[in-house]
Amino acid sequence: MAVFVSHSEEETLAWAEAFAKTLRAGDTVLLIGEMGAGKTVLAKGIARGLGVSSEVTSPTYAYINSYEGEIPLYHFDCYRVPSEDYARALGFEEYFGSGVCLVEWSENIASLLPDGVKRVEIVKTAAGREIRF
Repeated sequence: MAVFVSHSEEETLAWAEAFAKTLRAGDTVLLIGEMGAGKTVLAKGIARGLGVSSEVTSPTYAYINSYEGEIPLYHFDCYRVPSEDYARALGFEEYFGSGVCLVEWSENIASLLPDGVKRVEIVKTAAGREIRF
């Protein structure tokens, strides 16, 4: 596991933009962290790195936001997903394997996730944020 220490939102965005250059269509990235840790900031940077020009927002109530870029980007927020059966009925599994999928609160849909997911954890510290990947 590698660690990057970010001291500002701008540094987090820049790290995430660079990280996006390592992603390929079909990748699923779990964004892990407590509320307010900066998962949406990571998503914004990744989107920018994938050539998404529209504004990226948290899909808390929509469950999934889709964005067009060099590679399609699907941003999931599973915090309010009551069960894996509910996620399956919404068609979550259909997104995996196409585009890049970013998944927040992935533990709520654990059995639906594809093999080989990438994990990015963001942790608040006294110095700023630790991004563990």
